[in-house]
Amino acid sequence: MNAKAFTTILATIFIIGTGHAQNQETTDSLTHELQEVVVTAQQPATKLVGSTLVTTIPGSNLSHLGNALDVLAQLPMLRVQDDAVSVIGKNNIEIYIDGRPMRDNLELRQILSTNLKKVELLMAPGAAYASTTGAVLRITTLRNFIQGLSFTDQLQLQRCSKWSVMDHLGLSYRTGNWEFFTNGVINHNNFRIKGTTTNTLIYDGKETIVGGSQHNTFPTLTGSAKAGFNYAKGSQSFGALYRYNPERGDFNNCGTEWLDNNPALRREIDKQIRAHSHLTSLYYENTLADNYLLHFDGDFRQAEADNSVATTYSESTNPDVNSTDERKSTLWAGKLYLRFPLWNGDFTVGTQDSHTHTSLDYRMLNDRVGEYIPSSLTDARQTSAALFASWSRMLGKLSLSAGARYEYVDYDFKVDGKRDGNLSRRDHLLTPDVSLGYSFNDESQISLSYKTARVKPPYSQLTGSLSYVGLHEIEGGNPSLHDERMHDVQLFGMWKGFMLQADYTRSLDTYAFVKQLHPADNLQLLTHPVNIDVSAVSLYLIWNRPIHRWTPNVTLGMYRQWLDLESTAHNKPMFSYYFNNTLSLPRGWTITANMNGCSSGDMHTNRFGATWFMIDASVGKTFLNKSLTVKLSANDILNTANNNWTMNTCGIFVDKHQSYDHRGISLNVTYSFQPRKSKYKGSSAAEAEMKRL
Repeated sequence: MNAKAFTTILATIFIIGTGHAQNQETTDSLTHELQEVVVTAQQPATKLVGSTLVTTIPGSNLSHLGNALDVLAQLPMLRVQDDAVSVIGKNNIEIYIDGRPMRDNLELRQILSTNLKKVELLMAPGAAYASTTGAVLRITTLRNFIQGLSFTDQLQLQRCSKWSVMDHLGLSYRTGNWEFFTNGVINHNNFRIKGTTTNTLIYDGKETIVGGSQHNTFPTLTGSAKAGFNYAKGSQSFGALYRYNPERGDFNNCGTEWLDNNPALRREIDKQIRAHSHLTSLYYENTLADNYLLHFDGDFRQAEADNSVATTYSESTNPDVNSTDERKSTLWAGKLYLRFPLWNGDFTVGTQDSHTHTSLDYRMLNDRVGEYIPSSLTDARQTSAALFASWSRMLGKLSLSAGARYEYVDYDFKVDGKRDGNLSRRDHLLTPDVSLGYSFNDESQISLSYKTARVKPPYSQLTGSLSYVGLHEIEGGNPSLHDERMHDVQLFGMWKGFMLQADYTRSLDTYAFVKQLHPADNLQLLTHPVNIDVSAVSLYLIWNRPIHRWTPNVTLGMYRQWLDLESTAHNKPMFSYYFNNTLSLPRGWTITANMNGCSSGDMHTNRFGATWFMIDASVGKTFLNKSLTVKLSANDILNTANNNWTMNTCGIFVDKHQSYDHRGISLNVTYSFQPRKSKYKGSSAAEAEMKRL
């Protein structure tokens, strides 16, 4: 193949790979031929396009790892822990699969690594996304046009201190322009947390210590049932889905409490969780006059959770403390946008609107405790209407994008049926963003971006109710929390296999947790969130370069913040490293070994302890012409994972030592028959509101 032909083919691949989010289907055989060309293309595994990291999966050492979670765990800037995906140095990420939002992490398990086409990590999301979005992960799968029935079944058996099991079955049937799909998941998870907490303070003029130990077990049984359809013909497509999620959990904490040098009291906490949610989504998409893309998404979500908590002191005269809480939430949301060419670029204009209603009915059933932790009924309603516009253009080697988002928010807060005029408010928010990038060549790029954001606290932190934790400890929310105003400047550069990310953020009225004395007739410590101002810088140097069958991924990072709270500085920097390795061997064998660690450092009001060396490893093999994949994994092999931290706020020093149940082994077996991608092609109408709920 000569250089000119090679360049032509790569250009064609790029044009096809960066089409509209709807991935309009075609039976053109050229598409399949071009996918085969990618296998032999000698290009970097990850490239920087503007402020977006783009990784091509077919033909790489990652294409036969198992599922999408396995692949994401090996990519630069990404972390996977307990099936949750995060971006190093970023908060509030959104994940899209073939242009529609990921509803839960189980969807990533459903996608086989052999069906992955491209993974894009947007480090500077524009105005089309909520201003709170720190990064966007877009996953594109290979298109498959097989008619008839296809299915995939995945079984995971895990052993840490206790057994956990998960099974996921997905079915799809395609006939003509119609596509029907359904899948079901059942997941029994059983994990353990152990730890101790000591609180040191001056009370009544003398040093006082309030301590406690915990040994938690938390068996949960969750399920998911989803069904839907898609229709696609020409430039028009539409579809809908319905999902039901039940959850049942039984939390048990066997521990002790002590005050100063008094004998420790045995304490047992039993909590029952019964929850379920319904989600209905629909979408419509059409390309008008060949250049105008019209897209609409609608969502309706309803959820309810009932919890009951019983705290008993079996070896003392302290009475039992029982409480119940019932949380209900409803969301209506819609998103409509139009994309079309303008001034030799792409222009997008749209609206995103939602109405949210959430209530919490908390009942304290112990009269004495009820004197300082009263029962309450809180009710919050929010109506949000947003207009957004963004424009992007390529000027030779220079890329430019700019956008702005205007949002009107009407927030109404009630306690026991009475509207709180101090907390209810109406806001007008304007959040602009701009990004500039330059490409020196295929292996050297740089980008600079700036954005502002208004971050709303989660509804769970806006509640005014308090929860009983122990004889001397309370936890609660803070309904007077303000919205965070954030400014973010980011520099991203790439040279050959090296990448550098530098990020500066200035956050006004973000929230952090403090522990302070609570007014009561005896010693009571209250943990709750408060608004703070904090500045932070993060630096990450990444090296990622495939070497034959070995794909290493090295990240060195530093996070440093500036926070002074009540004359106490929380400014200690935190250093971290990640060293991921993938080895692709003949006959379908694949080996991974991932190591990471971090130093002690401050993050908001917490000083986290050091964890210098953790290691996970796996070995897998494909059978039956790659239809069957078997993988054996070992997590936290050296049993070094912990969540130790201290907090020094409001005259109270907290020292917490906590270990999770991460060390263990798991067996994953995946069988696929005519494997197909996840089918629903709609986008989220209000992803940020769903996360807050």
